[in-house]
Amino acid sequence: MGKIIAIANQKGGVGKTTTCINLAAALGVLENKVLLIDADPQANATSGMGIEIDGIEIGTYQVLEHTIPAKNAIIPTNSPNVDLIPAHIDLVAIEIELVDKEDREYMLKKAVVDIKNDYDYILIDCAPSLGLITLNSLVAADSVIIPIQCEYFALEGLGKLLNTIKSVQNIHNKELDIEGLLLTMFDSRLRLSNQVVDEVRKHFSSMVFDTIIRRNTRLGEAPSYGETIIAFDATSKGAINYINLAQELLKKNS
Repeated sequence: MGKIIAIANQKGGVGKTTTCINLAAALGVLENKVLLIDADPQANATSGMGIEIDGIEIGTYQVLEHTIPAKNAIIPTNSPNVDLIPAHIDLVAIEIELVDKEDREYMLKKAVVDIKNDYDYILIDCAPSLGLITLNSLVAADSVIIPIQCEYFALEGLGKLLNTIKSVQNIHNKELDIEGLLLTMFDSRLRLSNQVVDEVRKHFSSMVFDTIIRRNTRLGEAPSYGETIIAFDATSKGAINYINLAQELLKKNS
């Protein structure tokens, strides 16, 4: 049975989408069948996988509305062993449209039941908010990866997110686990980056991934070409970091 992992943090710019697309690509290269679900109205995971957003007619919006079965929304990507349920800006409306629906927090969970066994891993790229779409993602997920930027405001809002996760565990999804905290955008030359790493490891110890994602120019350039870092520059630090993260994840779940 496949494992569903949400990549979540309500703080923007911490590397959620970068982690989602590149972890998916790394797991695919390591011969795992992966589905990436873009659950962010900005649709950066969709464009980052080289898919033209304006051409999207079926995606996460229809899946959450239950007007289209999830399997009919899946499209292939150029990344080996990686499929995608894309997003479009119309996803922004789903928060309003689901408000009055019964079991609105369970729409994604119900939608992916039929496809969960078709994949080794399903990764959900969450929006930078704690709204209804992110709540749906956490209810559907088996675990959550929380990217944390190695900068001054890194821990700001983390407590709020952990409280949300605890609330989801108590009310909607008691099986939800924290897969790990992932330190991103690390620059070894900066004292502040090292201080953030020390602080996070001191407070959360075993919850923190050993792998750290280093700040890397190639990692920032890849999405503008619609490619993952594995396809764009497989020898870069960014590619090596995400391969290491994928291996750590696989070892943890073996």
